[in-house]
Amino acid sequence: MELRGSLWLAVFLLVFLLLVARARRRGEAIPWIYVLFFCSGFPALIYQIVWQRALFGIYGVNVESVTIVVSAFMCGLGIGSLLGGALSKRSRTPLLVLFGIAELGTAAFGLMSLRIFHWVAEFTAGAPLLQTGLLSFGLVVIPTVLMGATLPLLVEHIVRTSRNVGFAVGGLYFVNTLGSAAACFVAGDVLMRSLGQSGSVRFAALINIAVGGGVLLYTTMQPAAATLSGSTTEFEKTSSGELPLPFSLALLASGFAGFLALSYEIVWYRLLTFASGAVARAFAFLLGSYLLGVALGSHCIESYAKRKQGAGSGLGLLGWILFTSAILSFAIAPLAAWLAPMASVYTIGGAMLPAYLLLLPLIGAGAFLFGATFPLISHLSVAAGDRSGSGLSYLYAANILGSTLGSFAVGFVLMDYFSLRAISSGLMALALLFATMVLWASHPAKRVLGFAVTAALAMAIVLPAATSPLFATVYDRMLFKKAYPKLHFRQVVETHSGALGVTPDGTLYGGGVYDGHFNIDLVRDVNMIVRAYAVSALHPAPRHVLMVGLASGSWAQVIANNPEVEDLTIVEINPGYLRLIPEYESVASLLRNPKVRIEVDDGRRWLLHNRDARFDVIVMNTTLHWRDHASSLLSVEFLQIVRQHLSQGGVLFYNATGSDDVMATGLTVYPHALRFMNCLALSDSPILFDRERWREVLLNYTIDGRKVLDPAAVERIVGIPDDPTGRNAYSIEGDGELRRRLRHQLVITDDNMGVEWRG
Repeated sequence: MELRGSLWLAVFLLVFLLLVARARRRGEAIPWIYVLFFCSGFPALIYQIVWQRALFGIYGVNVESVTIVVSAFMCGLGIGSLLGGALSKRSRTPLLVLFGIAELGTAAFGLMSLRIFHWVAEFTAGAPLLQTGLLSFGLVVIPTVLMGATLPLLVEHIVRTSRNVGFAVGGLYFVNTLGSAAACFVAGDVLMRSLGQSGSVRFAALINIAVGGGVLLYTTMQPAAATLSGSTTEFEKTSSGELPLPFSLALLASGFAGFLALSYEIVWYRLLTFASGAVARAFAFLLGSYLLGVALGSHCIESYAKRKQGAGSGLGLLGWILFTSAILSFAIAPLAAWLAPMASVYTIGGAMLPAYLLLLPLIGAGAFLFGATFPLISHLSVAAGDRSGSGLSYLYAANILGSTLGSFAVGFVLMDYFSLRAISSGLMALALLFATMVLWASHPAKRVLGFAVTAALAMAIVLPAATSPLFATVYDRMLFKKAYPKLHFRQVVETHSGALGVTPDGTLYGGGVYDGHFNIDLVRDVNMIVRAYAVSALHPAPRHVLMVGLASGSWAQVIANNPEVEDLTIVEINPGYLRLIPEYESVASLLRNPKVRIEVDDGRRWLLHNRDARFDVIVMNTTLHWRDHASSLLSVEFLQIVRQHLSQGGVLFYNATGSDDVMATGLTVYPHALRFMNCLALSDSPILFDRERWREVLLNYTIDGRKVLDPAAVERIVGIPDDPTGRNAYSIEGDGELRRRLRHQLVITDDNMGVEWRG
């Protein structure tokens, strides 16, 4: 185990010892159920991170795939919640035994999950999207049903002894979410980079087994749980007015709280990924910070409910929490934009910390009030009877449904049509309206209600206007930080696939990292466009070409105008590039070229669903190898997929982005290789770098009716030197030299994900 793993283990041990010491000081029993439920939350988030990666690697990271995976997770939790609620009031089996069985069932699926996913992927390769989507959906729903069932079961168990729904929900929600938050940080910091996908899943399954076994052992040592004699026995009675919040309104409030929480999580994730350059750990750290905030918020409600044994007048508190949450959640984005230019890189204990980590406390603060909302709604609407678990299950299912709608509406729909400012402003206005309605229902003094209405209107109007300059430059500030405003964007395009920014000199940034330049000029070669022109030197007749990734369109423009190319198929996941290209003269004609066909899709998914397509050359100006999901286009498994789409003598030519690991991986799949600058050419046939053919093609090269080079400049281009050492970036390196030099490098697989989690 690495030092980081040892430190995390020490932290968990210290927390456990503090809990034991606290219990003994108060003369209480060690809260084993809470400890076990904390541990139960740990593997749940590891599974989510790994299964998302595995399914995206199989089916591609496009909108449909993301929708299927996220919806399946949410749907499974919701169905599981309803199932757990039904079991809590009907089953004769002890509730803790059911909890233990659910944990062991999750472990069993977890241990087999990656094998099942890959078996299904082989079975459905090339099948229609509906078929693959339904199978993927079903695979993820099965284990998440078991996960979702655990909260209602334990709430029912705790309520039977504590007689306090808010205390039970707040405490359990706190420890489970805290365990999930811890899992995110540990997965991002240790597990994924040390164990890979398969090792992380096995680790999670072992925790499930330990929790399930521990719960079953715990039940044998405890007397039968007492039931509540004479207490309210049906949660439906809350609608009669015995509790402050009618159950039907509680369902609406729970659903809206979930909608708002996940909507803002999508907004914050967009900010964090852009600020970090979309490193893989950013997603895990965002989830960890978000869940930590949720956990602390629910803990506060646990303490509140313990002091307020009855629901009392907590409806007013709920209204003010919703009101404050609306303002705080909106403020995160402009506050982050304001702070970003002050940030750089920080050093703590000799370790370099990237500036994007400064966003994490803001995200945690924004999620704090979200965490307080659901337990408080439960406290105000569910009676402490023998059907508390059932009532809670409906609220939890409503919360999950709202969360699913929020992530889908914002992440997959609204971001294609509206800016972050417009989305955030709309969410704040909805939240303020809902909070005002809750305050009105709590019957406060007219003066208080008048203040709330006035404040809501003022905030909905003033805050968007006041923060407009920050929202307008949020991406500039996130990327350039202290260099802003000297460095800034002249144009920004936002879609559900990410944000694109172009500087005044034509430099393109996609998702927070350099993504090319609008340039096809070989004389003023600011973007190494010579690599795109080199296709004719690598293949004797590149008639049919596939390009994975479009970006600025510069490579595509060069290849489409190659006199030997008859057709060019381009697969690009982000349609935002298609909005930019017509505005730049050097590439604008690309979209009108009859030889060009553009598909908006994930490259890996497109190849799997077009199994019969064959190409002479497949080109990828690949994104940086350390970015999130970059290994999906660099792994052994992907290169094997590409190999099936090459014609006899076909060549794969792609950007290794300065990584020896990327090149070493290519060498393990293909028998013949050649390095041209920072790109690798691979083939099943020997690759001859034909300078004479390249010279002839360059002399006849025209784009938009203009010659690309004069004869004198051509000689300089085709004279690129050979370098067997690999030290000269502007050079060519042969197969034998590459294999000798790179024989000890890491081979990238879908499982180890290269260096994505090592940065």
